[in-house]
Parts: sequence; C-alpha cells; structure tokens
Amino acid sequence: MTATTDILQDFHSTLRGLDASAVEILDDSRLARALYSSDASIYRVVPAAVAHPRSTDELCALVTAASHVGLPVTTRGAGTTCAGNAVGTGLIINTSAHLNRILSLDPESATAVVEPGVVQDWLQHAGAPHQLRFGPDPSTSTRCTIGGMIGNNACGPRALGYGRTGDNIVDLDLLTADGHVTTLRPGDLTTPFAERLGDLADANLATIRTEFATFSRQVSGYSMEWLLPERGRNLPAFIAGTEATLGIVTKTTVRLVREAPYGLTAALGYPSMPEAADAVTALLPFSPVACEGFGRRIVDVVSRAGRPVPDLPRGDGWMFVELRGDDEAEVASRAKDMVAASGCLDGWVVSDPVQAAALWKIRADGAGLAGVSLDKPAWAGWEDSAVPAADLGAYLRDFESLLEDHGLHGLPYGHFGEGCLHCRIDFPLDQSDGPQRYRSFVTEAAQLVARHGGSVSGEHGDGRARSALLDTMYSPDALSLFGKVKAILDPDNVFNPGILVDPAPLETNIRTHESALSAITISHPEFAADVHRCTGVGKCVAHTAPSAVMCPSYQASGLEVDSTRGRASVLKEMVNGTLIDGWDSPEVERALDLCMACKGCARDCPTGIDMASYRSTVLNEKYRHRLRPRSHVTMGLLPLWERLLNRIPGAPALANKVLAVSPFAHLARWTAGVDQRRPLPRFQPSSRLASKQATSARTIVADQETPTSPATKTPSTGSTSPTRRSGDRGDVVIWVDSFSDMLEGSDLPAVVTVLTDAGYRPKVLSDDVCCGLTWITTGQLNGARRRLRAGLAVLAPLADANIPVVGLEPSCTTVWRDDALRLLPDDPRVGRVARNMHTVAEMLEAANWVPPSLAGHTVVAQPHCHHASILGFGPDKRLLEAAGAKVTVVGGCCGYAGNFGVENGHYDFSVKVAQHDLLPAIEDAGQQAIIVADGFSCRRQTSDLTGRRALTFSELFASHLPSHATR
Repeated sequence: MTATTDILQDFHSTLRGLDASAVEILDDSRLARALYSSDASIYRVVPAAVAHPRSTDELCALVTAASHVGLPVTTRGAGTTCAGNAVGTGLIINTSAHLNRILSLDPESATAVVEPGVVQDWLQHAGAPHQLRFGPDPSTSTRCTIGGMIGNNACGPRALGYGRTGDNIVDLDLLTADGHVTTLRPGDLTTPFAERLGDLADANLATIRTEFATFSRQVSGYSMEWLLPERGRNLPAFIAGTEATLGIVTKTTVRLVREAPYGLTAALGYPSMPEAADAVTALLPFSPVACEGFGRRIVDVVSRAGRPVPDLPRGDGWMFVELRGDDEAEVASRAKDMVAASGCLDGWVVSDPVQAAALWKIRADGAGLAGVSLDKPAWAGWEDSAVPAADLGAYLRDFESLLEDHGLHGLPYGHFGEGCLHCRIDFPLDQSDGPQRYRSFVTEAAQLVARHGGSVSGEHGDGRARSALLDTMYSPDALSLFGKVKAILDPDNVFNPGILVDPAPLETNIRTHESALSAITISHPEFAADVHRCTGVGKCVAHTAPSAVMCPSYQASGLEVDSTRGRASVLKEMVNGTLIDGWDSPEVERALDLCMACKGCARDCPTGIDMASYRSTVLNEKYRHRLRPRSHVTMGLLPLWERLLNRIPGAPALANKVLAVSPFAHLARWTAGVDQRRPLPRFQPSSRLASKQATSARTIVADQETPTSPATKTPSTGSTSPTRRSGDRGDVVIWVDSFSDMLEGSDLPAVVTVLTDAGYRPKVLSDDVCCGLTWITTGQLNGARRRLRAGLAVLAPLADANIPVVGLEPSCTTVWRDDALRLLPDDPRVGRVARNMHTVAEMLEAANWVPPSLAGHTVVAQPHCHHASILGFGPDKRLLEAAGAKVTVVGGCCGYAGNFGVENGHYDFSVKVAQHDLLPAIEDAGQQAIIVADGFSCRRQTSDLTGRRALTFSELFASHLPSHATR
C-alpha cells in the first residue's frame, strides 16, 4: 500500500476531527521523512509522515484516523532494529519522544509498569536500588526501548539465564486498528479477538505443537505456542515478536529479576570457534547466565584497533561463561566442575570483577568492530540466525563454507549458549548485481539453517530482511496461521504491512543500491560511501557514557535531527537525490546547523562516521560558487587577520583597547557574525617569535647532533620510573598554532618548562605554520589544503630527521593527525608528519617523567573533543593521577566548539551543551577544584560561563614544580 497525497490530506482532516491537538505532533516535512526513512537495517522506505504522540489519547487518535483513511502505520522506538521493521510507506509513530515514563515499580512483586518508549537502561537504573533488573539485555540497551524489545522479542547474552522479553511480560495494553485499547493477561480470552485466537489455536494443535517452540531462540514468525492451552493461553507473551503488525503496545507490566549476588566468569579456550560451539551442551547443565563465543579473528580485530586484549586461555576459539548464585562457595564449585567438564584446551575462572570486565570487553569491542573491520562495508541482513545449541558447531562450519562459496566475508560470534550466531557480511549491495547476490546468499543460508532445525532470526525479528524466508522453516499450514492471526487482529492490514504476512521480495528497497547511480554518488563517490557507512545502530542517541563525546548536540536537544544518525540519514537522502535536493537544501542546512564538528562520532560511532568531515565537505560544495556568510570570512580566516595585526607594531595592544570600548566591541561582533553576549578574546604579540627558544626548522635540522629520540608509543605502566632529568633526551620542537601564538592565554612558557624538566631540549618553531583548521571548519577546503602543503614543507624535514614535534592546541594537533590525511591522501609527507606530531602528555609519558605532587588537589579536566576523540586523553589522565590528584574527566563537549559557540544563533545552544556535562562537573567539584583544559575553546567557555580561569595541563604542572630545573 502506498500513501498518496490525497490519503494524507484525508488523514489530516480526520485526525483534526478526532483530536485537534494531535495535529501538532504530526510532521510531513521532507526533513522528518528523511530522518525516519531508514532504521538499522539495509532498507530505505520513505514515510508519508511522522508523529510523536504525547499521550495514549493522541496515539489512539492517530491510529483511528490512519485506519479510517487506509494509511499504513509503523511503530518505532529507538529505530535500532536490524530487520527493517521500523520503516514504512505510511505513518511512522515514534513512541520514544514522549511515551517514555516508568509509571510504577513495585519491589515486592518485582514488577514495573512502563510506557513503550522507556529505554531499557532507564528501567535497569530504576530497579538497581532494589537489586532488581529486567532480564534480557541486548547490546543496544543504552537506547533501545521496551516497546521495541517487545516487538522483536529481544534477548541479548543474559536471555540464557533470564529469558526473552516475551518471557518477562506480566500483562500489556494493546491498541488495535479500531482505536481501542485492550488489556491482555495470560489465560484471559474474554475479548472477542482473544477468543478467536484461542479457537484458531485449538483448530491447529498439531501444527503448533510440532513446528513452534522447538528451541529457545525460535523467534521468527508469530509465537503461536503461547496460544496453546498447556501454555496458559498467554496472549501478552504471544504479542512479543509480532513486530507491531497486530497493534501497538501502549503500556506493559514487566517482570523484574533479582540478580544473584555472587558471580564468576569462566574463560574457556578451544582449538577453533566451531569446536568451542561443539562444547556448549557440556556447559548448559551448570546453569550459566550467559555463554558467549567468538574466534581468533575477533581478537585480532580488537588488537589491531588498539583496544586492550588481556591474556586469554590457549586456543583459537573461546567461550566466556557467566555463572551466578546466592552462595559464593557453591558458585565457585560449580565453575570448577564446569571447566573440568568443558573439554577445553585451557580454562580459567575469574572472580575479580575488574579482570572479568576486561575479558567481557573483548567480546563487546569485537562485536562493535566486527562490522567495520572487513575490507568492504559489512551489513545486516543475515546477522542473527539461530539453531538448537547442540547443532551450533555443525551449523557454524557449514555457514563459513557457504560464505566462502559465495565469495563473501564476515566475522561470526554470538550467544553460543542458545545457538544464536551474529555475523555482518560484506554484501556488495552497491553493485548492479548486489541485491541479487544478497538474495541468493540469504536464501541458501535460510535453507541451511532450516536443515539444522533453526530459525532465520534468533532475536532481531524478521522484518523486510527475513519475512520472505519464513517458508524455508515453516510449512504452508504454519504460514497460513500467520495470515489468519493478522486477519483477526488487523483485518485491514493497517499495521506494518508486508512484515511477516504477504512480504515483498527481500531485495526490495535496499538503500545503497537505490543511490548507486545518483548524481552525487557519481561526482563524490567517496563521500556517498562514507555517509552510507551509518547503519543506524544509534549509539549516538544513547546517554553519554563517562568517557564518550558523541553526540553532544543530541544530548542537548534530544532530537533525532541533531544526532549523528539523523544527520547521516539526511545526507543519505541528499545522496539519493529523490527526497532532498542537494548540497544547499534547507534540510541539509538544518541537520548540520548544530553539528559542532566535535569528531566524537569518529571514535565513538561503531561504524566510524566522521560527521565533522562530512560537514566540511557539504559547506565546501554549498558555497563553491556562492557568497559565504560573514563568519566564514572573519572567523574562517582568523589566522590571516591575526598575522596582519601582528605585522603592525603595537597593533595587538591597540586592538584590545579599542575592543574594550562597548560600541566598538558591539560593531566588531556584528561585523564578525559573533553573538553580542560573547566576550571577545584578547590579542597578544606573537608568543613564538618572542620565545628565547625560537628557531627555524631548517636550523634545527641542520644543527641536530643525532639525538636519541623518545619512543612515540606510550610506555607500559610497568616501566621503571627514572629520576627527573634522567639524561639528555634530545631536541623536541614545539609548534605554536595560531590560537596559542596570537590570542592571549598561551601556555608556551609552561610547555617549555615541563619538557625541559623531563630532559628534552625544547625548540620553539619560529616558522609561520598554519594547519588550516578554521578553513576546514568553515568548509573552505582548497584554502585548507594550501596551508597544509605550506606547513608540510616545514614539518616534513623535522619528521624525516626524527625530531619529534609537539602541538599545543588539541584541535590544531588533530588536523595533522587526522584531517590532513583525508585532505591530502596522496602526499606521502602527511603520514610521516602525523606520526611525528605529539601532545605534551605523550612526550612526558614517553620520557617516564615523574610529575610533581598534586596530592590533595581536585582536578576537573575537560578534554577538548578532538583531544578525547582523536588524540587520546589517556596519557594526560594517567599523569594527573600519578601526581596524586583526584581527577574528574568531563565527558562530552564544552559547547564552545571553535567558531560554533560564538556565531549568531548558536549561543543559547552552546550554553545548553555546557550545562549537560561541563558546568555540573565544575559545580560538583567545588570552588577549590582546579579546572584543566588544553583547548582554547574549552578555556573560553569556562571563563565565559563561570568566571573562572582554566589552566592548561602544562601550566598546572609547571606551577607545581619546585623549580624549573632538577628536583
């Protein structure tokens, strides 16, 4: 069914008659339709409209009106489904925006009543004070909603111990297509449709008893077994896994579990991953809560990504098994017996929670990297098949042979305890025969899984990806039951048409294939491929983890359009070219307007999205032949204006005096496009030229006496700490960027002090080297390339001479370590310069420097976003902690973000971002706390909003040295 303009107009009119206020939450703009045209699957389906109901009454009105005019309805939570069941041609109803309350939590009955948009982690946090939790724990728990979990019958690793979502539902309220809400309880067949479902089950007992619930992860299709009399006619459990094809869950009472207090992790090694899978049946009698398996390739991927890999038991295939219980000795004894019975090559039992967490992190990191570590993009589509656990080893061997036969690649891992295998595969979806090759593989894979008695989906649902494959695992009689159920509950096919019942061919509406011949794909193939890397898993719409940056704009607004995923969705539609017009479309402008180019997504996004670089490309193309905003000329070319000012003796001081006069400051802000509430920075004469250590690169290279250069790799924590000034560590060159050079607040003297204290001979680079940062952030990429090439002429000889270079401003240092590699991919000098560019903390840690004591001090450290995301704040944090300080590292962005926070129209949002992480951290630490921020933007934001001065890392340590010599 395709929604037409006439149907949409009729829908508006009908909705207005039912609930005039509900029209306010309806959005049929091109922007909204672009944002919700994809989920975490491979599919693209543009909806007619999107609604964000604020109450159950509005939700009922939406469904009633849609049903009346024949507008299809698709319900959506966080949109993290991999199966394509959260996209549709009609009305998308987003329950996560407002219908997200925990209505009650009863510790005595261990139940909670929740609305469908409640995020699973919110429920976990609410239950934690009572030692309660919701059992299933999918990997997307930081953003997936309970409604979505019910729709797919979600599981996760600990479903082995605590059951699937459907196993943990007490009752639920279901909104049907007639606009009525019915409470469903186990055994209650008093409603007309419930009675008819019971009759349907009674008429097909043999089919249901033989084809359904054959093993725990048989998630595909409708769970007809719950309608059987011996299953208690459990309608709430039956609704789980119906993928919103029968109605919308408006409220649910869920069962919570008490997690046993004592837990152990057993790490078991086997010769191969299939052999690890073979051993599952030997482990299950020991009642594991979780049993996860993976192979050598996953470990190698984690290692290559620079993630920590602790020692593992001998082998090339592993299983991590979690056991829990109320008696510590009993759990330990059970773990010992399990290892003995496991048949492993080598096995350990880990009781220390920190060591156990390090082991489980390998599994988590590997799962996140598995989809982006292949030579080609890897996709969902056949990512959660399942077989009975006893058959998993054989299935895994056959599956890997099937991949090889089709010339495809993937990195399998999964919930081995229940026979569920995860694997994203490098389907060539952008090629002309890609969809056909995709269909060929998954069809054979479905036949394979059926031969092993399995299910095409083990926890993600069928959706558009697998509904057409259900005939491989179910008989015609079983399939006919799905249609009959649909006819009872949704006779007019309003809810999620084409899912589970009467599906379209599974290769229909594959998004990368649809955009393969678009104008932008042809003219900018790399850009098009990059934006399509977003698979929609939605880590960017999760609550920020303590160490995460992504996505500060979403954290501040809570709007999909301000998330990395939302922006990628809009850019994908721009690339496609049928919904959004091009580089200069208002939808693209809105999507990127509040992007602060923090690069948090470049590190935190599992698929490696770098929205900052995409934003620069869009701005570059948008203004290629157009007049730019004033701020692009003033702030975008700021280093030029600074240099012009410095050529006139006394000009910086004169400029400061003039700008201290209110009318002149007002005029300067207006001219520059700066918000009138922003204090202006003060200028200073060039700090690099004023330095006693100022030397040209040519002189430094010519004068060097083959010094011993420090290792650029961070030393291990087990290295012996030397005494201060432990010998001559050779020359190190300090590159002074434009911000540190000519804007007041440079920490150059402090950097010289601490590097000298560590045994280096610091030289200040007198050459005028600009990285082009402000050109990059304003999308003037040709100008940025010119400055980078000029800088390479100075910095490359230093790299070739093995003389390390230290950057001061994190964002400028990041340009050489990241942006330059992208902007000048064919210049071999860039890689050498990138490897030779370091932070102060990296150089100090490489020298095994012993920092002065900061014992008794509380430090609030705000890493610049680029520092945290690209450079890495680990060395800084370790040195602060080694000095004895109590350190709080602020997660997220300060909100200033270069020119973003000063531009007209961004000030209020900039403050809102600061209020999310930075300002609360400063307030909680108290007035005596020391604020540390190496980023010029971060220091300005701190000063502007708190009136307090933030020190740089070097200033803090230099001020605590007993002298600027040896100690």
